[in-house]
Formats: sequence, C-alpha cells, structure tokens
Amino acid sequence: MMHRRGWLIGVGLSGAAAFVDCPAWAADGPDTPIRALLEALLTSMKAGTVAPFPKRSATLAPFIERAFDIGATLQGTVGPRWASFTPAQQSQLFDTFRAFTIARYTENFEEFGGEKLEVLPGIRAAGTDQIVPTQIVPSRGDPIRIDYVMRQTAQGWRAVDVLLNGTISQVAVQRSDFRALLASGGPDALIASLKQKTAALSGGTL
Repeated sequence: MMHRRGWLIGVGLSGAAAFVDCPAWAADGPDTPIRALLEALLTSMKAGTVAPFPKRSATLAPFIERAFDIGATLQGTVGPRWASFTPAQQSQLFDTFRAFTIARYTENFEEFGGEKLEVLPGIRAAGTDQIVPTQIVPSRGDPIRIDYVMRQTAQGWRAVDVLLNGTISQVAVQRSDFRALLASGGPDALIASLKQKTAALSGGTL
C-alpha cells in the first residue's frame, strides 16, 4: 500500500525500466514525465518489496529525475541562503537531496493495495508554469489529490513543486524544516539530517 507519510508520494521491476528509453519522454506535454512517473511507481508498487530497496530505488531514479528539476526544487526550498554556500557544499547538498527524494518515493510507494494513480484532465497555467493534476485512488476511502507544478527547462518539462490537495506546497513545508536546520548548523546540519532520513527510509541500505 502507498504510505501517506512523507507525502508527498508480482510484476517485475523490468517493466518499469522499459520506460527509460521511451520516445514519449521527448514529447512536449507537461504531463508526459508525470505519466511516466506514475506508471513506474505503480509497477514498483505491484512488484512489492521482493526486490531489495537499493534495486527498487535505482529502478525508479530515472523516472524521478525525469519528472523533477531536483536542483531547482532544492534551491527553492533552501531560499536565498543557497548563494552563500560554497560550490562543494552545493554539490554535496544536491547529491544528498537527490538521494533523499528518490528514497522517499521508493518507500512511500512500496506496496500495492489496489490503488490507481491517475493524471486528471484540466492542466492549468500558473504564470509560465503548468500545473498537472493527479490523484491517488485507494481501494477504500477518498482520493488523494496531488498536483505537480511543471516548468519548461532546457531538458523539457520538470516539476519544481508538488501541491497536496491542490494547495499545500511541498517546497513551502520543507523550507520551514530546512530553515531551522540551516540556522542552527548551516548546510552541514542539513546534509546530515537528509542522510539520516534517507537511511531511515531505506532501512539502512542507502
């Protein structure tokens, strides 16, 4: 079953890997990378925890990196402090945040309980960005609405934020957590915290 914490959010994992070279990734629709991500997540959920966490994480990584502009999301979350970090700190923080993001999706979508992951109609503009609405439909209970804020980049459409229930910004929520860590210990404290969270999500395998 998809875990709601950290929201965000029998079939072999090779089914997900088949999407990596899919020509649709070059399409111009802002929903294209999100559709590929949801397909990969559903495949991983159906596979369950038979495969070790690192293998499932590695399989999902290309889809997560295709769907998200991880660098822009990280900088938006850190805020103006980012410019004060050294290049080495920026690089280490990016690598750590990338690993944390992939581990969170891998853990949150690790079992299948009859859920449906759907892209909804009604892509809407938010300035120059496009918001792609999706929902998780559990076998019981109400659907969970998750919208992706997509931005056109040199590599194509990438998500720079995720909105729970269509309104609650993941970047804004994380910014509050990051601010406290940065204020108390600078980027090293944030890096250490993200590494601890990644280890916890992966059961110590990452």
